Amino acid sequence: MRRLKGQLSLTMALIVLFTVAVISLLSNILIAGEFEKYIGAQQKEKADDMISNFSGQYDGLTEQWNEEYLHGAGMYALYDGYIVKVYDREGAIVWDAENHDMSACHQVMTEISARMKKWRPDMQGAFAAHDYPLTQNEQAVGSLSISYYGPYFLSDSDFRFLGALNTVLVAVGLASLCAALLVSGVLARRIARPIIRTGYIAKQISQGDYSARFEGNTGTLELDELTAAINHLSDRLAGQERMRKQLTADVAHELRTPLTTLSSHLEMMIEGVWEPSAERLQSCYEEIGRLSGLVADLERLEEMEHENLALHKTRVDLMEVVRTVCASFAADFKKKNLSLTVEGGSSILEADRDKLCQVMVNLLSNAVKYTGAHGHIRISVKDGEDHATLTVEDDGIGIPPQELSLIFERLYRTDKSRNRESGGAGIGLAIVKSIALAHGGTVRAESRGEQGSRFIMTLPKL
Repeated sequence: MRRLKGQLSLTMALIVLFTVAVISLLSNILIAGEFEKYIGAQQKEKADDMISNFSGQYDGLTEQWNEEYLHGAGMYALYDGYIVKVYDREGAIVWDAENHDMSACHQVMTEISARMKKWRPDMQGAFAAHDYPLTQNEQAVGSLSISYYGPYFLSDSDFRFLGALNTVLVAVGLASLCAALLVSGVLARRIARPIIRTGYIAKQISQGDYSARFEGNTGTLELDELTAAINHLSDRLAGQERMRKQLTADVAHELRTPLTTLSSHLEMMIEGVWEPSAERLQSCYEEIGRLSGLVADLERLEEMEHENLALHKTRVDLMEVVRTVCASFAADFKKKNLSLTVEGGSSILEADRDKLCQVMVNLLSNAVKYTGAHGHIRISVKDGEDHATLTVEDDGIGIPPQELSLIFERLYRTDKSRNRESGGAGIGLAIVKSIALAHGGTVRAESRGEQGSRFIMTLPKL
């Protein structure tokens, strides 16, 4: 199986190689085509120049041709690949390159034909004569026949130019490929290193090492998001592991006291030290009740947190639920001389009324427990366009900032002594969270140090 760095480098190199090859091929085709058009235009321009020059070599007064010039120009044209014949107005030959030097003409024709068939075998060209009139003052003085390889031909210099151009394109392609390999290697390493490191950290996490973290930034948004997600996962798993251990300790603590009491009482009665009186049996019965209550709390929490928690939704007025539950706590308010303020108006929801009552009971019970005598509790209901908000606020002992994110965990209590006089088993707020999530809502806690707490639950109206 290939490594990520190698795959990225190879992929980038192949992409660059393909791109350079396509660009080089297209450039070669385009430049060669334009060059051939240029050569064709040059041949026409050459023919036009010869017509103009040869027309000027006729002397109208003497009716004679400057044969010396015709000879020099004709031989010069021959070496350029043009075989020239000049006729007078009667059609008689004035000068003929083939008559002057047949072997040179044959050699030129052979060389050009062989060269073109070698480098342009698909062109199917051949030598052909092209006739042009020679005039002076718009009067015909003769004609000019030019034979050359058509539709165009290239000299050795032209082919050397095209060869050099192809060499440059190949060199540029190779240089680009080398640069691409270098850049892709650096880039692949930059991308692969954090991914490999992240994979290693994920492996460490899977083996139970939740302290592994990705340090620093990669400079790439997506990779930074990936490493941040892995770090967050590690933090969450570490927190869950701490909570698991805390849960084990808390359950053990909750069970230890009633079991110890039961064990000691029964042992004393079995050994005859104590008489099994009604009072002592009642004490044992109360401890069994505490155990049963804890088990019932755990069962209720499991039911609330189950992903298939059944909700029996009806139209519910959240304010009516608040007032009903508050009325049931009248004795508790009076016992501690607590004052209660309820604000807001009616807010109709599609919700499970019994579950909302459970939420209200848990939140209000929590507020009563942690608010001192003569304290104040304020409850508000806000009706929004698509959601309702329930707020329960007290001026009690508050919640330490570092524990705000933990208080909704099962069996979590800020009182580490787990004293039953100051609170329950740490189930209530976990149930509140489960019910809120089951309704598609949210719940959060706020605290002002030792100046009280505020619980805010938001529920969708539909």
